[in-house]
Amino acid sequence: MNLRKITHPVVVGNVKVGGGAPIVVQSMTNTDTADINATVKQIIELSTAGSELVRITVNSEEAAAAVYEIRNQLDRKGYSVPIIGDFHFNGHKLLEKYPDCAQALDKYRINPGNVGRGKSRDPQFQQMIEFACRYDKPVRIGVNGGSLDQAVLTRLLDENRTLAIPKPLSAITREAIVLSALESAAKAEEIGLSKNKIILSCKISNVQELIAIYQDLAKRSDYALHLGLTEAGMGSKGIVSSAAALSVLMQQGIGDTIRISLTPEPGASRTQEVIVGQEILQTMGFRSFTPMVISCPGCGRTTSDYFQKLAMDIQSYLRDQMPVWRKRYPGVEAMEVAVMGCVVNGPGESKSANIGISLPGTGESPVAPVYEDGVKTVTLKGDHIAEEFQEIVERYIESHYSINAEA
Repeated sequence: MNLRKITHPVVVGNVKVGGGAPIVVQSMTNTDTADINATVKQIIELSTAGSELVRITVNSEEAAAAVYEIRNQLDRKGYSVPIIGDFHFNGHKLLEKYPDCAQALDKYRINPGNVGRGKSRDPQFQQMIEFACRYDKPVRIGVNGGSLDQAVLTRLLDENRTLAIPKPLSAITREAIVLSALESAAKAEEIGLSKNKIILSCKISNVQELIAIYQDLAKRSDYALHLGLTEAGMGSKGIVSSAAALSVLMQQGIGDTIRISLTPEPGASRTQEVIVGQEILQTMGFRSFTPMVISCPGCGRTTSDYFQKLAMDIQSYLRDQMPVWRKRYPGVEAMEVAVMGCVVNGPGESKSANIGISLPGTGESPVAPVYEDGVKTVTLKGDHIAEEFQEIVERYIESHYSINAEA
């Protein structure tokens, strides 16, 4: 059953967000945007990994001045991935002073809590929207719990004090976050930005609160919605938190684009957040990005780590090949490969996958049957099972997914 809530479509560069389009994976650089070469390099890495939108920080004159050349270099290298400018505090000044930056970006991201303070807030917000209208750019109005518009929160707290039974602070904070997004979107429309140029997000770090906020936001609007925790955290904690929150919302039909805000380990690739976002969508059955490897956890029957190494090598190989395979082998991203460690579930899981191998467990006969589309085609043995299985996988892909393969 299709649970997707149909929102207004927004076109960001060459990517459609909302309106029933597939849920889009996006990411963000952590380079100094003023460092053109480093930023271009990381955008290419993220795009190659599968990021369909990439956000960059535009926080200074040096960063704003670099944006046009970043876009120019990406185009020359053949990378058309849309670039989003992340603005806080001084965006109105930067867009005014650097029109090439305003034109080169494919979308602006504005935080209502950081667009201005006091009397300057509304005029500066209006300037940002007017630039979006002038350059025909979509805008994400992104409310963050950590930088919530205090004027909205104060107003709601004052109203709450007059109630016979005041609401708890958590409920008031949730309402302030949602209302800040909706009121800002309404102001943007009043200024002249059309609904199909607006994406909303309301991010915090608490999973249950995030779910409640987006459920409320989805009920009260039909804008395209961007999902993500403000700060997911590191490692398994960040992955689990993101999967828990986003999977619940997407299963309810909420969300048009996602970002997994993982804290990377020092020196680690930024692409992990892209891979996690893709795997959440693919595991939930919303999209396919790369062939999935099914492998068992191992037990006392699998005292050798051979099947673990083979599963890891095959998974890495499949993902590494996808930048080429996307064009050469359409549909291969939906393929399933099983790498199993013993006879208990090995043959059954291998038969259920497109292609699978059942390796021998402890004390079992030292042979490895291979199944293709449920039929055993060969039994491997000896010291080169891994290499031979990879060759079989390659032949299967060529024969089943090549654009020249017979129907």
